This record gives sequence, structure tokens and C-alpha cells, in this order.
Amino acid sequence: MRYSSDHKAQTHKRIIKEASVRFRRDGIGATGLQPLMKALNLTHGGFYAHFKSKEELVEKALQAAAAELDVRCEMLFSQERPLEAFIDSYLSERHMTTPEQGCPLPTMSSELGLRGQHSATTDAVLNARIKQIETALAAGQADARSLVMMSTLVGALVLARSVEDKALAMHILEVVRENLKTQVSEDEKAGQ
Repeated sequence: MRYSSDHKAQTHKRIIKEASVRFRRDGIGATGLQPLMKALNLTHGGFYAHFKSKEELVEKALQAAAAELDVRCEMLFSQERPLEAFIDSYLSERHMTTPEQGCPLPTMSSELGLRGQHSATTDAVLNARIKQIETALAAGQADARSLVMMSTLVGALVLARSVEDKALAMHILEVVRENLKTQVSEDEKAGQ
């Protein structure tokens, strides 16, 4: 069977997209190559025509997730109250319940860290969010606050996703969300 000239490139993109979803939703270790390829109606052996290793696919999938996040954050940080919009979106029930559509940091970075598999893309995702937060923070408040805020957001989301009690999960999101927004508001008042 003859394929079009861009068939391999299109297949490559499909594998990355599906892996990006599965790695964020199920985890890297829990996502086997055979089920991944089968979900795309491809053979397990065909994987190696596109990638040298699963680690290469992990990095490409992380880059794809980062690109999705960049688009979303660009929109959030262009709003009138960018930090509040970002905090509300990050600590939302939707983000908690659909990890496959969200930030890769809560799901993928902890697993990469445990594996000792460091990623320049993780650095890029974190640094991009820190820069956006710093830009939105009141003057003089940007240094450590942006890193603390991002760490708090990621940690709260990880905790909310991990508890069995849905009411507790929602409480975690609400308390942290409101606390961060209060801090932002107080910083804005102090900076005026």
C-alpha cells in the first residue's frame, strides 16, 4: 500500500498527541508503547520508525503539552486581572478532573523526577509560567513570589487529584485559590 508523502509526518504527530494525553492522564510508566500504538491502529514495531526510545517520545509529548499550555496561558495572562484568571483556571475542578488537557507539571514532572529523567522542557514550562507571573505581580514582589506561587499551584493540584474525598479535593482547590488571590490583591494594594 502506498502512502501519501506526508503520511509518516502525520503519523508521527498523531503518536505524539496521543502520548501527550496518556502521559498526563495515566502517567509515563503506566503508558505502554503497545497499547499506545494499538489505540492509533498502528503496530508496536512501527513505533521505532518514529522514535529511538520511549524517553524521546516522552520529551516530544511534554513539548506538545507545553505548547498547548503556552497558548492557554497567553490568553489567560492577556486578561485584565491575569493572575486571578490564571489561578482560577489552574485550580479549577476542570483542570483537576481532566489532567490530559492541562499543565504537564503536576503529572509528568513528579514521575520524571522519580526516574531521574530531567527535562529541559520541564524547565521551559516552569520558567515560562514564572516569567508570566512575575510580569503580572506588583512591582517589587516578583522575585521569590512567582516561584512560590507556581509551586503552590502545582502542589495543590497534585493533592486535590490524589485524595479520595471529592469534597476535600474541592476544599483544597478553593482554599488555596482564594488564599493566593487574596495575596495578589494585598500585594496590589501595597504596591499602589
